[in-house]
Amino acid sequence: MNRPEMWRRARAHKKPWDMIVVGGGATGVGVAIDAATRGYEVLLLEQSDFGKGTSSRSTKLAHGGVRYLEQGNIGLVMEALKERGLLLQNAPHLVRDLAFVVPNYDWWEAPFYGLGLKLYQVLAGKYGFGKSRLLSREETLQHLPTLKTDGLRGGAVYYDGQFDDARLLIHMVYTAFEQGATLLNYVEVTGLTKDAQGFVDGVIARDAETGDEFRASAKVVINATGAFSDNLRRAAEPSVAPMIAPSQGIHLVFGPEFLQGDSAIMVPHTSDGRVLFAIPWHGHTLVGTTDTAIPAATLEPIPTEQEVEFILSTASQYLVKPPTRDDVLSTFAGVRPLVKAGATASTAALSRDHVIHIDPSGLMTITGGKWTTYRHMAEDCVDQAATLAQLPDKPCVTSHLNIHGFHSSAKKFGALSVYGSDAPEIRKLIESDAKLGEALHPALPYVKAEVVWAARHEMARTVEDILARRTRALFLNARAALAMAPVVADLMTAELAWNEAHKTEQLSQFNLVARNYLLPAQ
Repeated sequence: MNRPEMWRRARAHKKPWDMIVVGGGATGVGVAIDAATRGYEVLLLEQSDFGKGTSSRSTKLAHGGVRYLEQGNIGLVMEALKERGLLLQNAPHLVRDLAFVVPNYDWWEAPFYGLGLKLYQVLAGKYGFGKSRLLSREETLQHLPTLKTDGLRGGAVYYDGQFDDARLLIHMVYTAFEQGATLLNYVEVTGLTKDAQGFVDGVIARDAETGDEFRASAKVVINATGAFSDNLRRAAEPSVAPMIAPSQGIHLVFGPEFLQGDSAIMVPHTSDGRVLFAIPWHGHTLVGTTDTAIPAATLEPIPTEQEVEFILSTASQYLVKPPTRDDVLSTFAGVRPLVKAGATASTAALSRDHVIHIDPSGLMTITGGKWTTYRHMAEDCVDQAATLAQLPDKPCVTSHLNIHGFHSSAKKFGALSVYGSDAPEIRKLIESDAKLGEALHPALPYVKAEVVWAARHEMARTVEDILARRTRALFLNARAALAMAPVVADLMTAELAWNEAHKTEQLSQFNLVARNYLLPAQ
C-alpha cells in the first residue's frame, strides 16, 4: 500500500465512482471498508494524514461508555458494547481487555457503582470482557499500588477494551485498500460539483504534495469530516444551519511509575461532570479527559491552561505521588464532533449517538458517534448511501471481517506486536540490514525498520506521520520525538527521494507541531 499505487488506481478510474468519501478518520475509513467489501467502487480523500484529527487523539478505549448509563442512553451503550466485542474479534492484535477499578472513599459508593457496573456487564451479553465485582481495600491496592490510601474503603472492578487508535486506523486503511478501495491522504477537497438539477455529483480536489487540481464524479458524496463537517456542507449550500457543536478534550501522559500494575483507574464524577481515566498505555500513564466547548475545530488543537490544571489536580486526589507539570512527557488535545441539541449548555450532556444527515443538495453527512462504533456507523451510512445513489442492494459483511494484521497471538512479536501479521516482514527488514534494528531513542521502543516500513507500505509522507501516527512517539514523549526527528528524516529521505531542502522543511514543520505537545514553562 503506497501513494503511487493509490494514484494509479484513481487515474485508471474513468467513470463516476459509486461513492466518494471525504475524510480519512475512523468514520470515513470505516465507510470505505464497508462500501468496498460490498463491491461498490469507492474513493476516499483526506486533506491531511489519516487520523490527523480526532481519530488519533482519543482515550484509547474500545468501550461501551459507562457514563452513558447514567444518561439513560441504554441503546448507545448496548451498541457500543457489541461493537467492542467485534473489535476484539476482528483485530485481536490491537485490542485487549483491561481491568478498570473505581476506588471507593465513601460508604455509599460501593453499592451504587457496583450495581451500575453489574448492569454494564449484563448489557454486554455474549460480548462481555469480564465479570465486574466489588473489591476489598486490600484487593483494590493490589490492582492499583499507587492509589492514595487515606480513607480508601475498597473499590469495584469492571472490564473494558483498550486499543491504539492511530495504529488501528492505519490497519483499517490497509483493509479498505485490500478490499479494492482507493484512499489518498494529503488531498484536500476544495469544492463540490453539481448536476443540472443542483444535486452534488462530485468533488474538486487538490493534491497537497504537487498542487495539482483534479475533479472526480460520484453517484453520492459522503461527508465524513467529523468536526469539520459544516465546512463541506457550506461548500454545497452556504446558508445551511450548522450541525456541529465542537468540544475539546485533552490528555496528559506521564511515566509508568504513576500507575504501576496492569489496571486502570476510572473516576466516575469529577468537578466538570466528566469521567476521568488513568490508564496504562504503551508503558506510560495516560490521564484524561476534559470537555470544553470551543468556537471552531482546528487540525492542531492546543490544551488550555485550565484543562491542564484540572487534570493535574484531579489526578492528585487519587495518586500517592501527585503529578506535576514537570512530570508531563506529552499532552495532546482532540476535538469531538458533537451534534447540536438545541440550547444544551454543556457539551458533556450532548449525545454521542451518530447522525446521518442529507442536505437538499444531496450531500450526505455522517457525524457524531464514538470510535468504538465506527463499524456500525459505516453500515448505517452505506445502507443509506446506496439507496440515495440508486445502487444495487448488497449486504454488509464487516461484522466478521478481519482487520489487516489480524493475528491471534501477536504478543509473541514483543514491541512489534501492534503490527500483527506484518511484524515478521519488519523483522525481515532488520535481518537484511542490522542497522534497521537500532532504536530511534532509548526512552521509546521504536526502531529504524518501522520508519522504512511506514514509508514503503503505510503511506507515511511526513516526519509527523511517522512520529505521531505510525509510531506513537509524539503522543508518549514529545522531547524524545523531537530528538528522533533528524534520524527519521534521514531514513525518509532515502525512502521517498527527498532533497535536502524538503528534508529541512519537514524537520521545521515537525518542530512546530511538536511544540503543541509540550507544556509551556511557567
